[in-house]
Amino acid sequence: MRNVSLVQGVEDGGVDGAIAALVASIARLTEEGELHTTAIPGLSLFRRIEPTEPTTGMYQPSICMVAQGAKRVQLGDDIYVYDAHHYLITSVHLPTVVQITEASAAKPYLGLRLTFDLKEVAQLMADSNLPPPRTQQSHRGMATGEVTLPLISAMQRLVDLLADEQDIPILAPVIQREIIYRLLVGDQGARLRQIAAAGSQSQRIATAIEWLKGNYAQPLKVDELADLARMSSSTFHHHFRSMTALSPLQYQKQLRLQEARRLMLSERLDAATAAFQVGYESPSQFSREYSRQFGAPPLKDVTRLRQMAVME
Repeated sequence: MRNVSLVQGVEDGGVDGAIAALVASIARLTEEGELHTTAIPGLSLFRRIEPTEPTTGMYQPSICMVAQGAKRVQLGDDIYVYDAHHYLITSVHLPTVVQITEASAAKPYLGLRLTFDLKEVAQLMADSNLPPPRTQQSHRGMATGEVTLPLISAMQRLVDLLADEQDIPILAPVIQREIIYRLLVGDQGARLRQIAAAGSQSQRIATAIEWLKGNYAQPLKVDELADLARMSSSTFHHHFRSMTALSPLQYQKQLRLQEARRLMLSERLDAATAAFQVGYESPSQFSREYSRQFGAPPLKDVTRLRQMAVME
C-alpha cells in the first residue's frame, strides 16, 4: 500500500506539499478535540481554533512542529516563534510561557510534539559515524530550526502509523530513530550532541536540572548542586543560566509555582496547603510570587482557569 499522504506531499512540490499533507493528517486525527494523545509513545497532536492567552508550561526534551498556524514561546527574556517552516527543539526540561498566536475556525492551529530520551540520542551518537555538527552560537537548551523535507517526511510516516496501530511497536522506533538522526545532522544538531555527550558541561547541567525537577520542594543549596555537576559554584551558575536563561533559584521557583498551580487546579488544594507542599514556608510570599508569575492571586487565578475549562 502506498503512503498516500506522503506521496501526495512530494507530488505537490517539496516542503510545502509535505506540510499540506501533514495538515490534512493532523486535522483528521484531531477532529474529536484539542489534544490527541496517540498510541505512539511520546507523540501528541494538537488543534486550537483561536489564539490563546500566554500560559506557563514545562517543555521537555522534544521536537515541536506546527503544520498550520504559529506559536510563541518565552524562555526567560528570550522569545522563540515557530510556524509551518520552523520547528522548536528543546534539549532539557525548561519552564516557559507559551502562546498560540495564529489560529481560527477556518484555519485552526495544528501541531505535534514528539518527546525523546537523551539516552537514545547518546546511543545513536555512539552507534553512528555522524558528520561534523554545524556551527552553533548559543548554548541555550531551546532553539528553532528550519524544517527540511527529510525531517517532515519522517514525521509524516510516523503519524501515518496511527492508521494501522499494529505496525507501531515495530516501525515507530525505527522512524523515531531517523527523526533523531535528522535533528542531529540538522542546523540545531550541535545542541543535542552537547547535552547527550557524557561528561560534557551541558550534560552535567542537564543532570543538575533533573535533580531539581525531582527535588524542587527541598531548600536550594547551589554549592551542593554545583558539586553534583562537578563544577565550581560560579562556573555552574554561568552555564546553568546560559542553558536555561534562568538562575537556579529562578528555575526552582518556576517549578514550585507551576506545581502548586497544578495541585490547586487538579487536586483542589487550598493555596496555603499547595504552598507548603511545594516547599514554601510563607503563604504570603507564595501569594506574592504566584501573583507576579500568573497575573492574579492563587484563588482568583484558579477560579478563572476552572471557569475557562467549563466553557470549553
